Amino acid sequence: MENNIMLNKDIFWVGKVDDRDVPFHRLTLTRGTTYNSYLLMTEKPTIIDTVDMKFGREFVENLKNIIELEKIAYIIINHTEPDHSGALGSLATFAKNAVIVCSKLAVVELKEMYKLHNREFLVIGDGDTLDIGGKTLRFIETPYLHTAETIVTYCVEDKILFSCDIFSTHIANYEYFNDIAKEDIKNDYIGYYNLIMHPHRRYVQNMIQKIKDLDIKMIAPSHGFILREDVKSYIDIYDTMSKSTKTSKKALILYSSMTGRTKKIASFIMEKFQEQNIVSEVMDINKTSREEVLKAISEAQAIFFGTSTKYADMIGNMEDLLKSLNTINLEGKLGATFGSYGWSGEAIEVVQDYLKQTNIKLLNTSDIIKGTGMIDVQLPIRIRFAANEEDLKNIERAVIYTTDLLLSTI
Repeated sequence: MENNIMLNKDIFWVGKVDDRDVPFHRLTLTRGTTYNSYLLMTEKPTIIDTVDMKFGREFVENLKNIIELEKIAYIIINHTEPDHSGALGSLATFAKNAVIVCSKLAVVELKEMYKLHNREFLVIGDGDTLDIGGKTLRFIETPYLHTAETIVTYCVEDKILFSCDIFSTHIANYEYFNDIAKEDIKNDYIGYYNLIMHPHRRYVQNMIQKIKDLDIKMIAPSHGFILREDVKSYIDIYDTMSKSTKTSKKALILYSSMTGRTKKIASFIMEKFQEQNIVSEVMDINKTSREEVLKAISEAQAIFFGTSTKYADMIGNMEDLLKSLNTINLEGKLGATFGSYGWSGEAIEVVQDYLKQTNIKLLNTSDIIKGTGMIDVQLPIRIRFAANEEDLKNIERAVIYTTDLLLSTI
């Protein structure tokens, strides 16, 4: 473990530089990374985040050289992913008196991941504060940056934002601070934004609004360089990149309905796209000419295909339409499926199979989880009988996700 680096009076970096080729989200970080953990040596000593579980023992042994672990009062976990919380189990074994501080959503995950069912947790929410004896910490919820339970921590007196994954870089470095880096870090900084944050761009804007009135003199992220020079310029990069949108996108919702329930789903999808300022259109493919439908498909950037299920099959003209898609180049377009059903809803899956044979980018939950870590976007949209309140929330999340993809593409 490296030397402990002072950020400000009584605040130290106690993390780990990982200069391997690091496996990360099905990629390899050829420049390595750092796991930034911070120790606040106040009257109530506090750890903010830990390191990857691979280095848990090393992390704990290093801390033993700095502080009696039983004196640690709080362990703050901004994000439960193991590159942040990985050493929590090891640390909690020795820091027997520490209260674990995290968001409500994080509690169950941390208890299950590290067998902490008998430990004391302090659940915090937006705007809550914690006095750690000489310093005040304020907490801000930043969901989906990049998972639902994520928070950031602001030290009021020192004006330091402990920003979790936000404002990070994936670079193994021993300079620690951006103002003494051997090279310009902005390309790596922007690359990290594009990889991790841009798929969640609407939540970046929510975060910007939450921190805009904070006096931030330093940003201490979970990975890479600590930002203490030109801090505002780095915040501005996130602000600018998350606003840069194309506004000429169009969504098309095609459906074939038996009882009217799939039609209602189609109308709701259109309504939610319109709320996102996406031009949208609904078409009943059984009442519209094939030529008109194909023309609309060629003009749209996102196409939702919906059908009811009857005797395990699609209804109306849906199958004929799907067979004719090979006459259109669907490259660059987003596709999704939906429908109401009464038993097992095979027709929705058959539509999926047809779309897989085209070059449309077919949206599905499996790819969303692998690409973003988001587990609450359900595609295809499968509604048994009539949509209930939870179904409508699921549809809205799917539309928001699709909108974010639309606005992220050039």
